[in-house]
Amino acid sequence: MPEPVRLFVRYVDALNHRIGRVAMYLIFPMAGILLYATASRVMLGVPINWAMEMSQFMLSAYYLLGGAYSMQLGAHVRMDLFYDRLSARNRAVTDMITILFVIFYLAVLFIGGVSSTQYAISYDQKNYTAWAPVLWPIKTIMTFGIFLVLLQAVSSFFKDIAIARGKPIT
Repeated sequence: MPEPVRLFVRYVDALNHRIGRVAMYLIFPMAGILLYATASRVMLGVPINWAMEMSQFMLSAYYLLGGAYSMQLGAHVRMDLFYDRLSARNRAVTDMITILFVIFYLAVLFIGGVSSTQYAISYDQKNYTAWAPVLWPIKTIMTFGIFLVLLQAVSSFFKDIAIARGKPIT
């Protein structure tokens, strides 16, 4: 593989590894928020209207920022009826074909995310709830997470090409 492709793969993998490792710790503040909300409602009789939405926002950040790392580790769900029986080269060829559909889907999703984020920023979009938080921060994080998954999909495509050619990128 050409050196720019190797550098791209190396940098994307390193970036997604670091962000994924940080994102996995978002589970703790999310659990803390839910615990605080439960304690407030049960012990004090005071429900907190922002807790559920905030935990939903954190969960969205958790799985979208961690999605690229999960893809990098091969932790996504895969239908393995025939895939396990294929050689490494044939698996790479199969992955090269299927990842093109994923890349197309992620590109369309990213374009929609950018558009939605721009709308949220331009019109100061708020959620239609009692708390009424602005939506641009979570939409920005979600769009960034989609972009990271798109980069990781392209990185995986390059790695599969290298495996199919018999010269894996290390």
